[in-house]
Amino acid sequence: MVSTSPDEGEEKEGPVIRDKRRIDPETGEVRTPPSGARAGEKEEPAATAAPAADASGGDGEAAALKEQLAERLADLQRLKAEYDNYRKRVERDRVAVREQALGQVLQELLPVLDDIGRARDHDELTGGFKSVGEALEAVTGKLGLEKYGEKGEAFDPTVHEALMHSYSADVTETSVADVLQPGYRIGERILRAARVAVAEPDPNAGGAAAAEDGAAGEAAESADEPDGSGKSDE
Repeated sequence: MVSTSPDEGEEKEGPVIRDKRRIDPETGEVRTPPSGARAGEKEEPAATAAPAADASGGDGEAAALKEQLAERLADLQRLKAEYDNYRKRVERDRVAVREQALGQVLQELLPVLDDIGRARDHDELTGGFKSVGEALEAVTGKLGLEKYGEKGEAFDPTVHEALMHSYSADVTETSVADVLQPGYRIGERILRAARVAVAEPDPNAGGAAAAEDGAAGEAAESADEPDGSGKSDE
């Protein structure tokens, strides 16, 4: 008994080879895909799809990088501003501490400078004492110590301390009549106010001057009038 297979008598198909090359190797031209493609085959994406996706992704990444760069730049500018303010504050504090320490030292020397000044006024600044006194005044001057207060200058309550008060017809404004103790300062800082005697314009000076002028005018008029005897000078 001979058994036959169900495929017996049917023609067997061989391997199927498909040439999917886009360029024809013989002619070198671009092949056009056949219109009737099989339903099971997946169509390849268009060549421009991937570059478009890459371009959109590249734009987003560039925008993110620019945003990060702007944030880092703002942080750097803020840090630089804080450092500049800190450096200015440290320098200002350093100058203030130096001036305060220098002012304390010079303030302790003011009585010595007063003694030197009184000795000079009484012609007692001679010999070695004169050299020492002048050297001390020169050194304090280099350190910024300034002596002020002169007779006849305008009175300023911010730098002068009035110990005596009087009226005078020789002044037209409140002025320093005499300096009892000179003042000292460093720049705009007052170490000791000048102690002075103050003179103000005399409020009665104008009335007295007017009375004197009136008396002089009356005397002149009486001299010009005749004596009433009827005689005239020959």
